Amino acid sequence: MTFFRIFFFLCLPILGFSQQTITGTITHDGMAREYILYVPAAYNGLEAVPLVLNYHGYGSNATEQMWYGDFRAIADTANFLVVHPQGTLFNNTTHFNVGGWTVGSTTDDVGFTAALIDSLSAQYTIDPERIYATGMSNGGFMSFVLACQLSDRIAAIASVTGSMTPETYATCDPTHPMPILQMHGTSDGVVPYAGAQWTKPINDVLNYWVTFNNCNTDPITTLLPDINPQDGSTVELIIYEGGDNGASTEHYKITGGGHTWPGTIFNSAGTNQDIKASLEIWRFFSRYTKSGLSISTGVLPETDPATFIRISPNPTSGKLSIAHLPDQSLPYQWMNLTGQILRSGIVQPGEATLDLQGFSSGVYLLRLGHQTFRVMVTE
Repeated sequence: MTFFRIFFFLCLPILGFSQQTITGTITHDGMAREYILYVPAAYNGLEAVPLVLNYHGYGSNATEQMWYGDFRAIADTANFLVVHPQGTLFNNTTHFNVGGWTVGSTTDDVGFTAALIDSLSAQYTIDPERIYATGMSNGGFMSFVLACQLSDRIAAIASVTGSMTPETYATCDPTHPMPILQMHGTSDGVVPYAGAQWTKPINDVLNYWVTFNNCNTDPITTLLPDINPQDGSTVELIIYEGGDNGASTEHYKITGGGHTWPGTIFNSAGTNQDIKASLEIWRFFSRYTKSGLSISTGVLPETDPATFIRISPNPTSGKLSIAHLPDQSLPYQWMNLTGQILRSGIVQPGEATLDLQGFSSGVYLLRLGHQTFRVMVTE
């Protein structure tokens, strides 16, 4: 089984990130394990920040994943750390041990992840309630392993083109409701959408987490705008909400999409460009702590002063109303889906209205205080 690889990454300059990108090593099980950590300029060590674990695919490496499934620009805005663990060799190919098709591997990647979290937490001010896992392909499989076997450390996971092996599926034992985001193309020729002997069908995976999280079994399905008709694929967002502790199970079903990271700048065949996977994953993660719903949903940590925000209507054709409590001013930023700031200002206490005159139709991100909303603007 040969997984998608990108060799072009190695030709890209990384000097621009030299002051913020750190290559580190820890020893686990007598083995030197490497990782690449990205620390945004906004990090000051005074406040606890989230940590995103970003796992590469089979045969890939940490550097490639840092560029391919890139969270760095988002981390610069939202102020979180991103760590890219490096897999070990299995049959002369880099991998993470997820059981199933990696049977025979003796690498303890769950233990390595726990040790890596411990090591980074000793060096940086990381919020233990906001540690998340994501990854591409084998890295997506690894995220599900962590949801099942390291849930006491993980708040939510997102899998891109990954799934659950039969072993992970059969032995999964989370300790709390686990918000799940699955992105998968129906034309994925590497990890089949319909499953195979070594990988569970995506619908089986979704059904498992809908049941475990006690979500509503009738999903909300939205066909997203086909922003890039030339990419040969369309996206449905399928949301099973109402789970315990507010956990949802969500799925970006990419009809016609391949074994790729949506929205990546490396636009190979089968890559959907209607969504930016990294942005959507962070939007999902930012709503949750390990204890349940957090920001962007109206239920927030006790230490967060913004306990309620409502925006309407969404979609909107020109004006957006904002109601928030308590009565205090909130900074806002309008961004496009690449993270570029288009407009910023202050929302006054109570109810406010934002005029969207001059905005073309499309999907935008609205950041209010520490919360981020996805807003569709129509003509």
